[in-house]
Amino acid sequence: MRKFYVLISYLLWMSTLLAQRTIKGRVICDGKGVVDVVVSSGYQFAKTDKKGDFKLVINEGNKFVQITSPSGYLVESTNSIPRFYHPISDSINTYTFRLHKNPKDETRHKLIVQTDIQVANAEELTIYKDKVLPDIKATLALQREQYTLGLDLGDIVGDNPQLFEPYIDVMHTLDLPFYRVIGNHDMNYWGRTFETSESKFQSYFGPTVYSFDKGNVHYVVLNNNFYIGRDYFYMGYIDEKTFKWLERDLSYIPKGHTVFVMLHIPTQLTVKQNPFAYNYSTMGGTTINASSLYRLLEGYNVHILSGHTHQSFNIEHNQTLYEHNIAAASGSWWQIDLCTDGTPRGYRVFDIDSTNVSWYYKSVGRDKDYQFRLFRDDEGTVIANVWNYDPQWKVEYYEDGNYIGEMEQFEGIDPIVANLTKDKSRFKYSWIAASTTSHLFRVIPRENVKTLEVKVTDRFGNIYNEQLNF
Repeated sequence: MRKFYVLISYLLWMSTLLAQRTIKGRVICDGKGVVDVVVSSGYQFAKTDKKGDFKLVINEGNKFVQITSPSGYLVESTNSIPRFYHPISDSINTYTFRLHKNPKDETRHKLIVQTDIQVANAEELTIYKDKVLPDIKATLALQREQYTLGLDLGDIVGDNPQLFEPYIDVMHTLDLPFYRVIGNHDMNYWGRTFETSESKFQSYFGPTVYSFDKGNVHYVVLNNNFYIGRDYFYMGYIDEKTFKWLERDLSYIPKGHTVFVMLHIPTQLTVKQNPFAYNYSTMGGTTINASSLYRLLEGYNVHILSGHTHQSFNIEHNQTLYEHNIAAASGSWWQIDLCTDGTPRGYRVFDIDSTNVSWYYKSVGRDKDYQFRLFRDDEGTVIANVWNYDPQWKVEYYEDGNYIGEMEQFEGIDPIVANLTKDKSRFKYSWIAASTTSHLFRVIPRENVKTLEVKVTDRFGNIYNEQLNF
């Protein structure tokens, strides 16, 4: 019997070896090898030697060999798609990555971050092309001296993968490398497992889990849209394979480093974790095992970028962990220009200066100083919707030029969105409605006041003013 078990163990060991093979390759720039570039296959990691050479064990099921492109270098791009990866082929054992020296200083660079374009048909893509894209181009024109890259946080299409190609054609006109995150509406549904859900997206954009370095920042892209293998259902969840990959990826990054983590579904939308609820709407709205991600990121200065909600949330989890949940480029699914919380359709712009990070929200068709909207409701209350607000902002008001104090923050719905969404027959999607938000502020003016001015100061000391006359 003992000999039988030894034989079985030997056969299992041999089958594991047969399921593995070793590939090799080189990372070069101007014909010379680049040392210490991190290479991975999704499971295994390696570093290039002095000649830029690497060897890597791959397992059955590995789809890509990919590099963490180092700071100061550019990977080759095709139609705005950075080619930091090669699909693994059974017939190819050698893979070459070609880098180019970045002529611009990456220590200070900018990010254009959009999310939830979510085009469901050609007409919606045309709206994006005609309205949003020119606005991004105008923003880029103001900062061409600085190195700039783009990030798309997912839901590129609305369950219509046939639109990936026309989307790429449109994005190519920006002449800007765009790194992309898979969203739940970019997945293949109806497969038998989570692993089947990525295939269409990967055929266009490559891995859904990867990293790259720019300046003094390490960027990580994760897939937390976990398709559960039934109908169109998914949950916000990070699987163990991804956690293992992230552990190994971060092992090359010293503690104290600035790390950006990009994923589609937000981790948490409140500082305090809400009680777990086993239902579809809750499980699909945030990442149910986010606390495990936070523990893995301890010791780094972290910015998490997410989308999915079609709203604006800024969550300062602690002094070293800040989440930017960014409103949709599509507004309310291309039905109205505002998101359901009243945030205008737009995108966020980040300025990274060494390890200092600042940002602002850019509303489409508006100047960058358009950071809040002031109006009176039917009862005469003055309301300010400050969509990029976080607790380090101040919202103050003056009556007839005299400082009165800070406006009262409250949770409610934007009356303008409520009015716009009242007639459901106007919309392709009848479920569109105003969402409750906490970035609203109010005051009831005193009698006989002629002017009320609101002064908003953001966390970086920038001041925005707007006035109502009575």
